[in-house]
Amino acid sequence: MSVIVTDTGFAADDWDAGYTLIQNHPSDEAGRGLALDLPSDTDPTQLADKLDGVAMIRVDFPSFADGRGFTIARHLRRLGYDGRLRAKGHVIADQYAMARRSGFDEVEIDDDLAARQPEAQWRARADWQAHSYQNRLRG
Repeated sequence: MSVIVTDTGFAADDWDAGYTLIQNHPSDEAGRGLALDLPSDTDPTQLADKLDGVAMIRVDFPSFADGRGFTIARHLRRLGYDGRLRAKGHVIADQYAMARRSGFDEVEIDDDLAARQPEAQWRARADWQAHSYQNRLRG
């Protein structure tokens, strides 16, 4: 099972339509409500013509030390993707603000990580807009 983390805390996963690996996504037709699974080594510039109709994109984080997913999210938002964007895998509570700032709407973690880092730790970082280092410097 997995737990979805949003600014309001933990929630159950409400996506039940499945995922398509980007390698299996046809480049000549729109996503038509699909959800794409992107590995952390995806080149987001190659996705510009594949985003129409894609309802959700889930970006894999194979390790908490692998920050490529943050870059992918930022590029997808700059390409105009306005659908649901989810980080999946080894994202820790300390990285939640960065995930939100880079464009993710939510984070998907496994039950083991949710037990080690309970909801209170994630919610402490939920006010990610007010607690950026730029705001601390300005304040």
